[in-house]
Amino acid sequence: MADATPEFTSDADTAERAAKMGQRKTWLIRLGVAVIVLGLIYLLWYQLIGRNHVSTDNAYVNAEVAQVTPLISAQATQVLVSDTQAVKRGDILVRLDPTNARIALAQAEADLAEARRRFRQTSATNSALAAQVEARGADIAQAQAQLATAQADLEKARVDLQRREALAPEGAVSGDEVTIARKAFAAARAGLAQARAAVAMAQATRGAAQGDLAANDALVQGLTAESDPAVLAAKAKVESARLDIGRSVIRAPIDGVVTRRQVQVGQRVAQGTPIMTIVPLNQVYVDANFKERQLREVKIGMPAEVTSDLYGGDVVYHGKVVGFSGGTGSSMALIPAQNATGNWIKVVQRLPVRIALDPKELAAHPLRVGLSMEADIYLSGR
Repeated sequence: MADATPEFTSDADTAERAAKMGQRKTWLIRLGVAVIVLGLIYLLWYQLIGRNHVSTDNAYVNAEVAQVTPLISAQATQVLVSDTQAVKRGDILVRLDPTNARIALAQAEADLAEARRRFRQTSATNSALAAQVEARGADIAQAQAQLATAQADLEKARVDLQRREALAPEGAVSGDEVTIARKAFAAARAGLAQARAAVAMAQATRGAAQGDLAANDALVQGLTAESDPAVLAAKAKVESARLDIGRSVIRAPIDGVVTRRQVQVGQRVAQGTPIMTIVPLNQVYVDANFKERQLREVKIGMPAEVTSDLYGGDVVYHGKVVGFSGGTGSSMALIPAQNATGNWIKVVQRLPVRIALDPKELAAHPLRVGLSMEADIYLSGR
């Protein structure tokens, strides 16, 4: 009896070990089957889904925001919006003091009236200059008549002098008469020269009058009081002044939400300085930064699904690829990476891909610029 107990115990241990080995073998078989099934499932998923899409969680909401900048420098008299306020295109945002613009408009209107008056004066001067040309023509005729008279007087004085000089040797005339005749001849010759100079002067005066008439006529020829260049320039100044008055009321350029308002009542704003930003929530898009290896088969127009951390996976946005960035994020950084060194290590780059979203889905679940997103692009088109 003492020898039977160890033998029985040994058989029990052997049976227990065999049972454990069988159980372990069963679990190993089950594990192997599970691994094979999981592998088949993964292979099936990859064949049907995995290889047909690329995804990334490095994606963010972006938008073409509108910078609101005043076009004139003036003091803000009213600020009608605040941050986070939704506005429609054309809504009044800020009113500026229009006093300086109104003064400029009054000055421009006065300049316009003066330009019109000068044109009418120039047009009226044409008639006066034409009359002066005619008067100078009459002066020429008068000078020519005086020239003919001087020529006749000179001829008469020559004849008288020749006659007296012929009679002087015979004593028929005295020496005084010859002297008087000679003086008369000299005077007649001087009078002829003076008459010729008068004709030349009258002709020159008429030429100057004709030049003045031509110059004045060039200023008004083919023009009216409304098409004169000076009048047009004055009109442009009036329109500019009126435009500045209209610009004293700053309106929303697009629909969106006011962000980063930087203007207060009483503040003098400078022309071209941003005073607020408007974000168009109905036109936001997603910039997804995919790894360069993921983009081998991605093309413009491919469908995409996007989810937001704000709403979770229950809200799925549908969109499509509309473009690729012109460079990677690192190359477009303020200080690009310099890889031309001896200890260069290759770093996988990411290229921003723009995904446009469905406006209806955006209206139902609005997004904000800068929110984190997850993007999936379907390479198969579904």
